[in-house]
Amino acid sequence: MIWFWILIAGLVTFFTRYSMISFINPGSLSNKTKKILTYVPSAVFPAIIFPAVFLDKQGLLVTVDNPQIWAFGIAIIVGYYSKNIIFIITSGLVSFWLFSYFMN
Repeated sequence: MIWFWILIAGLVTFFTRYSMISFINPGSLSNKTKKILTYVPSAVFPAIIFPAVFLDKQGLLVTVDNPQIWAFGIAIIVGYYSKNIIFIITSGLVSFWLFSYFMN
C-alpha cells in the first residue's frame, strides 16, 4: 500500500512540474521574461549546493577541517579553468576521497 502512495506522490509531482513546461508557449513570453528565466539555474544552484557542502546533519556550519569544503574549493578552481563538467565532478570526488582519507 505504501508503494501505491509513493507512486501517486511521484506522479502528482511530475505532472505539476511537467504542466509548467508543456502548456506554456515560449512565443507568448516577452523578451524580458525570457531574459529573467535565463538566471533561474544560476540562482537555484547555490541553494542546492550550499547546504550540502557547508552544513552538517544538524544544520550547523561545518569547520574548516571538513573534507567537503576543501574538495568544493578544488572543484571550483578546476571549474574556473577547465569549463568541463566531467572533469569538475571527477576532481571534486577524487579530492573529497583523498581529503577524507588523509584528514581522518
